[in-house]
Amino acid sequence: MPFADAAGIRLHYQLSGPETAPVVLFANSLGADLSMWAPQVEALSGRYRALRFDMRGHGASDVPPGPYRLEDLARDALALLDALRIPRVHFCGLSLGGAVGQWLGIHRPERLASLTLCATACSFGPRTNWDERIAAVERGGVEAIADAVLERWFTPAFRAQRPAELARFRAMLCATPARGYAAAAAAVRDTDLCGELHRIATPTLLVAGNADPATPPGRLEELRAHIPRAELVVLEAAHILNVEAAEAFNHALLAFLEEQERAAFGTLGELYGRGLEIRRAVLGDAWVDRALARTTELDRSFQELLTTWCWGAIWGRPGLPRRTRSLLNIAMLAALGHHEELALHLRGALRNGVTQNEIAEVLLQVAVYAGVPAANSAFRIAKEVLHEAGPDRVPADRAAKE
Repeated sequence: MPFADAAGIRLHYQLSGPETAPVVLFANSLGADLSMWAPQVEALSGRYRALRFDMRGHGASDVPPGPYRLEDLARDALALLDALRIPRVHFCGLSLGGAVGQWLGIHRPERLASLTLCATACSFGPRTNWDERIAAVERGGVEAIADAVLERWFTPAFRAQRPAELARFRAMLCATPARGYAAAAAAVRDTDLCGELHRIATPTLLVAGNADPATPPGRLEELRAHIPRAELVVLEAAHILNVEAAEAFNHALLAFLEEQERAAFGTLGELYGRGLEIRRAVLGDAWVDRALARTTELDRSFQELLTTWCWGAIWGRPGLPRRTRSLLNIAMLAALGHHEELALHLRGALRNGVTQNEIAEVLLQVAVYAGVPAANSAFRIAKEVLHEAGPDRVPADRAAKE
């Protein structure tokens, strides 16, 4: 049984699938352990690597004292990724797990390739309801609320037609330590991300159950209204929709993941086309036209490599704004003394909205960390580029935001 030390908390996890495949991180509902995602592991096998874990207070993971905060649970997930040396994942979370995904999308988007938020919300109802549930668990254990929870988790038809599966989920729920359930329920009670949803820029799939009394489709519509890149799928199921409507859920999830993988990498032809478009936008049509016109059989493959991988695959990634990439390029090219490329990317930086003051601040960083001679040459080149551009083509300086 594998465990990881996540910032001092031992988390039980399971990682399966091809070692080089993209990783999908699954996050559970309150009262569930990692086995709830079994139908997805089978569906993803061969194409993706599935990473499941028991949240603190659940399954075989540690049960530290509560109450827990949503941020605690999200940072546990990040610590698990760090322990396993996984830089970036597709995230799929249900209910409380979906709230963890929202927090990550708001605060740590660089760790996410995509977000799938299932049967969840940006807040979870009146505090008094959760206080009553916590008190009931503290008095009588999770068993005291099990029947009521299962009625929300699954439709009457599922409960009648699949008694063995229902019994398995009841056993899983009742095995959750009362102290862990109550502590995590406090995190659900205190969650309120509604005012920050607009900050989620990660491509997002929302999945709702049409018979879900806990987070009905209207709550997912609320998310869709505020998350800029979100799409919604509604399945015929209650709350644990990845189990009750497993086939439809797997179809929607796999289609979404494949779409994101294609968008991130695409075919070589698509990458070249996107790279050429970005290269023109940053460096200008005239420069790109001259570079293409000078291309011979000697360097044709090299130019195609630059356009495809540098501009299409890297500059085309959504993780950083183009102006940020320009600032990074200025610093690296100045530090390395690549003066011709520095002049080129200074011109591109102006097209990307980088201001004179920002260029100066970057070159001061270069002076401190790469040496005064490197910065001195870079300042000279920057002055030449700015003079060449003229005041009308230099973006107006903005107040520092940090």
